[in-house]
Amino acid sequence: MSQTMILPGATLGVLGGGQLGRMFIHAAQSMGYNTVVLDPDDASPAGLVSHDHIQTAYLDPAGLAELSDRCAAITTEFENVPASALQALSLKCPVSPSAASVAIAQDRVAEKAHFVACAAKGGADAITVAPYAVIETAAQVAAVSSDLLPGILKTARMGYDGKGQIRVKTQAELTNAFAELGGVTCVLEKMLPLKAEYSVILARGRDGQVVHFPPQLNVHVDGILATTSVYEGNMPENSGKAGVKRAIDAAISIATELQYVGVLCVELFLLHDDSLVVNEIAPRPHNSGHYTIDACDVSQFELQVRTLCGLPLTQPRQHSPAIMLNILGDVWFPNGASQAQTPPWDQILALPGAHLHLYGKKDAKKGRKMGHLTLTGATVEAVKATTAKAAAILGIAKY
Repeated sequence: MSQTMILPGATLGVLGGGQLGRMFIHAAQSMGYNTVVLDPDDASPAGLVSHDHIQTAYLDPAGLAELSDRCAAITTEFENVPASALQALSLKCPVSPSAASVAIAQDRVAEKAHFVACAAKGGADAITVAPYAVIETAAQVAAVSSDLLPGILKTARMGYDGKGQIRVKTQAELTNAFAELGGVTCVLEKMLPLKAEYSVILARGRDGQVVHFPPQLNVHVDGILATTSVYEGNMPENSGKAGVKRAIDAAISIATELQYVGVLCVELFLLHDDSLVVNEIAPRPHNSGHYTIDACDVSQFELQVRTLCGLPLTQPRQHSPAIMLNILGDVWFPNGASQAQTPPWDQILALPGAHLHLYGKKDAKKGRKMGHLTLTGATVEAVKATTAKAAAILGIAKY
């Protein structure tokens, strides 16, 4: 659908009411837009701060019709929103990212095929994926090459934060894992010797213009992002087959081949031989980009607003080294406490360069993302020292 520039004063919609939607709403409102959230939860983080909240299921025809009637443009805040809902909305108003792009990100089989196709077009220097096999039947399980073991069996759809994934070392473990995952279509990825994990977040406009943030060094604990560190030197500029430019070029290639419009996160693995492989994409702002709110002159959420509205994109500038700590519900239960306790936020806010973001979720639960803390400072050493103090105060042992 063709789209003219949408200026502040218009109404923007977001499908999904989680914390990513909440931060999009904050960015849109600060720029002068009105907002509407569609989410079935009456206490969704985004719904609580939006001008309006349509409380319906994501595929409810009446709710979708109301959203499209009220909005000049609509985006989404999580990749598992039904692509068919985005497609239905796009018939009435501009939607980005597109249903087709989200559909590819929702299906690991299609996603892997897209990465392979991009690498084929990129030549010898292109970044490709880890060896993998698509598994749909028990017969395919039995026929898997031993070269792919040990590996990680992942459901083709609906997996996130380590869910829908099982590590397997032997053929017997693979057989059991396929059964445990319900015999649904899966992708078996060969486990590779990882040196580090990175992500590149970019924004691509309707006109094909692309801007990006620097590669972000990520640490996961139990399948959930624990920290993101972003500063000069956090990734080799050009080490063997790796390098900042190659990571950014790969992300831009993936977005361009998708004809993507919006904010896109591309996750990458750095291997011990200093080569890079693409892991997966997220068609939305990403947990690893939250630091951009406090450490950059343009955040990933402002870029989401700009791409949605067809506004000019400016290359973001990071003005401070930054480390982001994810705050999970575990922080509310120190030393194994059975009842939730308010964390010592006063001690956290006494730290220099501490930027606290809580998502407005009512109940703290272990493993639940409740907020994040970004630490900024004049030097990398200062930020690392402050991060260590913050982690100690909050009882975060692994980061």
